[in-house]
Parts: sequence; structure tokens; C-alpha cells
Amino acid sequence: MKNYDMKAYQKKIKHEMDDGRYQHTLGVMYTCAALAMRYEYDIQKAQLAGLLHDCAKCIPNGKKLKLCEKHNIQITEVEKRNPFLLHAKLGAFLAMHQYGITDKEVVSAILNHTTGKPNMSLLDKIVYVADYIEPRRNKAPNLTEVRKLAFLNLDDALYRILSDTLEYLDEGSGEIDEMTLKAYNYYKMQREHEGKGTEKEETL
Repeated sequence: MKNYDMKAYQKKIKHEMDDGRYQHTLGVMYTCAALAMRYEYDIQKAQLAGLLHDCAKCIPNGKKLKLCEKHNIQITEVEKRNPFLLHAKLGAFLAMHQYGITDKEVVSAILNHTTGKPNMSLLDKIVYVADYIEPRRNKAPNLTEVRKLAFLNLDDALYRILSDTLEYLDEGSGEIDEMTLKAYNYYKMQREHEGKGTEKEETL
């Protein structure tokens, strides 16, 4: 197991963020550690992915677009209209090239923490869920229930977040990213195969 100098990473990333974003980042890092303990995953690796998940978040949107174009990072039409979504792709790139991360699982978790994707790894799920439930979050629907669910069944929590996110976006609160829809449909089919479908899910 590789040992990461977490203090050095924290010091470096603190300079890239405003205080609110840094406090959120620490919340995600510690929540990732808690979920890693619960699901028997490498705690330090989960903390590292949580710490770096938003490493590109505070870059101005115009600069995000320019950096993605410069480094040939694919940009979807939805991302062109909503460049804040690019922080996950750009963050994965910066994790590799600015922070020296070579672990593919960590890079993947950063890449997919905003939209999710079909067939996510355990670390993908941990970071995605931790980003949603960390202690400073207070606006998402059903947070109390999702937080409890996260420590009972990670897949159920993941599916609930995807479902609630799509419902929120469908009500006109933002554009739906195609990858989020693909992730939702993948896990919906998986649940139906396991006999876990509900009436509420059928309406989405």
C-alpha cells in the first residue's frame, strides 16, 4: 500500500480554494474515510480521492473551458453551456499532472464524482456519496435519510442520490447530464434485477 503525504496535499490544495470550498473538501475527505472504514476500503486512498475531488472547482469557468481545450479534454454540449460541470474532468487531469496521482482508482473517482457513471467502483461510489452527504451539506432533499442509508447500504444510497438529483433537475433546476441519466438507468436495471424496484422509481 502506498503512503501518501496527506499534509502536503492539504497544504497545496488549500491555496487553490476559497475557505468555504476547502471546508467542504475536508468534510468530503473525512466522510470518505468513514465510508471506507464501513465498507473495508483503503482509508488513506479514500481520503486522498476526497481531498482532491474538487481540485479544479475554484478555477473560473472561462479558464476551465480554455484548459480543457488546451489539453484536449472532451467537452459535451451540456458542459459548454454549464462549464462548472467540467471541474470533474479537469480535476482528474490536474490530479495526474499537477498533484502526481498515478492511481487509476483515485483518478476515476475524481472524474466521476459529479455525474456518476454505470458500473462504478467502490471508491467511485464512496466519493460520489461522500460529496453529497458531508456534514456541511444542508440543501439536498432527503439528506437525513440518505446519510443513514449511506452506512447501511452504499448502493441504495447511490441510487437514491441519482434519483433525487434527476428529479431535482427535471423540475427545471438545471440541465440533465447524459452520464447521470446513464448511471441512473444502469442502477435502476440492476435494482429491478434484484427485485428492489418501487412505485416511486417507476414515475421517474
